[in-house]
Amino acid sequence: MSTSTPVAGGPHVELEIGGMTCASCAMRIEKKLNKLDGVEATVNYATEKARVAIPEGYDPALLIAEVEKAGYAATLPAPVKPNDVADPDAEDADPELIALRQRLIGSIVLSVPVILMAMIPALQFTYWQWASLALAAPVIIWGAWPFHRAAWVNLKHGAATMDTLISMGTGAALLWSIYALFWGTAGMPGMTHPFEFTIGPSDGASNIYLEVGAGVTMFILAGRYFEKRSKRQAGAALRALMELGAKEVSVLRGGVETKIDVAELRVGDEFIVRPGEKIATDGVVTSGTSAVDASMLTGESVPVEVEPGDTVTGATVNAGGRLVVRATRIGSDTQLAQMAKLVEEAQTGKAEVQRLADKISEVFVPIVIVIALVTLAGWLIAGFPAAAAFTAAVAVLVIACPCALGLATPTALLVGTGRGAQMGILIKGPEILESTRRVDTVVLDKTGTVTTGKMTLAQAITEPGTERGELLRLAGALEDASEHPIAQAIAAGATAENIELPAVEGFTNIEGKGVQGVVDGHAVLVGRESLLAEWSITLSARVSAAKVEAEEAGKTVVAVAWDGEARGILVVADAVKPTSREAITALKALGLTPILLTGDNTAVARRIAAEVGIETVIAEVLPADKVAEVIRLQESGRVVAMVGDGVNDAPALAQADLGLAMGTGTDVAIEASDITLVRGDLRGVVDAIRLSRTTLGTIKTNLFWAFAYNVAAIPVAALGMLNPMLAGAAMALSSVFVVGNSLRLRGFRSIVKN
Repeated sequence: MSTSTPVAGGPHVELEIGGMTCASCAMRIEKKLNKLDGVEATVNYATEKARVAIPEGYDPALLIAEVEKAGYAATLPAPVKPNDVADPDAEDADPELIALRQRLIGSIVLSVPVILMAMIPALQFTYWQWASLALAAPVIIWGAWPFHRAAWVNLKHGAATMDTLISMGTGAALLWSIYALFWGTAGMPGMTHPFEFTIGPSDGASNIYLEVGAGVTMFILAGRYFEKRSKRQAGAALRALMELGAKEVSVLRGGVETKIDVAELRVGDEFIVRPGEKIATDGVVTSGTSAVDASMLTGESVPVEVEPGDTVTGATVNAGGRLVVRATRIGSDTQLAQMAKLVEEAQTGKAEVQRLADKISEVFVPIVIVIALVTLAGWLIAGFPAAAAFTAAVAVLVIACPCALGLATPTALLVGTGRGAQMGILIKGPEILESTRRVDTVVLDKTGTVTTGKMTLAQAITEPGTERGELLRLAGALEDASEHPIAQAIAAGATAENIELPAVEGFTNIEGKGVQGVVDGHAVLVGRESLLAEWSITLSARVSAAKVEAEEAGKTVVAVAWDGEARGILVVADAVKPTSREAITALKALGLTPILLTGDNTAVARRIAAEVGIETVIAEVLPADKVAEVIRLQESGRVVAMVGDGVNDAPALAQADLGLAMGTGTDVAIEASDITLVRGDLRGVVDAIRLSRTTLGTIKTNLFWAFAYNVAAIPVAALGMLNPMLAGAAMALSSVFVVGNSLRLRGFRSIVKN
């Protein structure tokens, strides 16, 4: 959890932190580091990283030593190389995760027999209690060791968390059981736990509570394991970004074309980019003209025409002719690398909400300890033997450790995320749900999110005497022979209307202006109005006015002529998704404010916003500016959800309180987000927010009842009337309620009518 302001510019290091079990651990490390002279640090519990601003020449080993003094581990991360391939098995190579998985599997194998024997009298064979001790002791000592260690670290700092409660309850259950077995009557042959729930004074020395300690450990280890595994995905966005760049490049050296690894490219090298290839790095075009699809990086829906002298960006795609580019920036200086840095900084600085269970434990643990001490003192003052007083006090500690606490979050998440997956909504972790509940502003990218992200034929306006079908047939046939994205949109539009496109003869591409050729004996021109002017052809006043109106709305217009006469215009635009307006209306109904944020031009953005019902528009922003806009909204007190699909959205998705990526978008956007919407339907955003709020409400209800059953039994324990079946019943009933309450999430319904 990050609690201080973002680290200022200047020298800084990153540390990978180990041993944190809750958000209070992150705060503790942050305070320790910030006490060092000239050091400013933020620690993120979710990503398990610390970002530390340091003075020039400062030794990072001093930072590591300070973290270790606080009882945690710290290391300098290995650098991410531009061509590193994401290792799908990286999760399995994490020693901390492996250790947690081993503890979980071992605890399940040993705990299940203990619980069954304690709860089913028919299984209680002679000396079963000693078998329970042999099975449960390793679970409570070895399996729960991370909780005991964390409780000790917290104790040294005067803090109490969920770990303190777990350690205290499981430890008390084990110690009480050992006392009852060795010094009481619980170890006698034939001892059983009768199946009864009557409340009455009992001799604590005849009862054991090993199933409570083992069961609590097993369930909470399961919750911790799945939480830890989900957090391991934090670096995937950076790996996906690095994967976007070209791997090889055709470089010109001494006039000879040579294929080399992109890492060997140097500033000043000239390289060739053929149609359909990625541009290897940032540079300047030295020869050739083409259309470059930069929507992934800039959000600009229309391919950018480039010619000698124009700058191009690495990882964008050459959609047209052959280009020769001179490299101007390589490696960490490129725009792609800078974007990776933005994503990393946004993830590191992102504040995560402290776990609800820890918040409750901060209050609950001290109260339980006070009740246990008061119970001990009360029994002694009343003149009872010390053994009876101690038995009652320990009973309070045992019953206060709720087994359902370990199930409260994982089961609701399991059912909620499972239901989400059925609806095409992938939620990454519990901290995301808290952010979703508080969201009041939804920032939407335009291209590929509100719109289809593809150029489509919007209108065909004809000159007098020309039929619309003929205009589409001849223009579509000529454009079908071109590789330009706008040309392909026109050809696809004609084909969609079941118009058969004839063959083209003498096709010629006129760089930067359009195309010409012969179709069915007609000499056809399609392109800019300036192309027609070269042939002394002009559009009529009516069609010319329609062209101006379309361009003012941010649409792309191409003129069509054949046989020496203007025949009309074709309007191409990035079309709004059919369901976007319905989604915006539903977001407003949830009390959310939608904002359109795009790298596209203002005219296009305002047209799209008006079409779907968005009032606030922020247009013509670069990826870094998108992050700045999100930060600006956050600083004004807004809790921001960001919805996007492109590489250019990844830093903003990571910075936002809640990032939602369209599953039809890039891997980078998906990895940088908190929630992924498998379908490209914006209504999924509404469902995701509704589902997250409902799941969070279920988790809170679960946590309440996880404590309530046990709190109700504390007075029974304090009066010395706690019997093993009652303790087991409290554990079982709270767990059953939590599971049952979580299963209600399966009935969640989408706003999309099937």
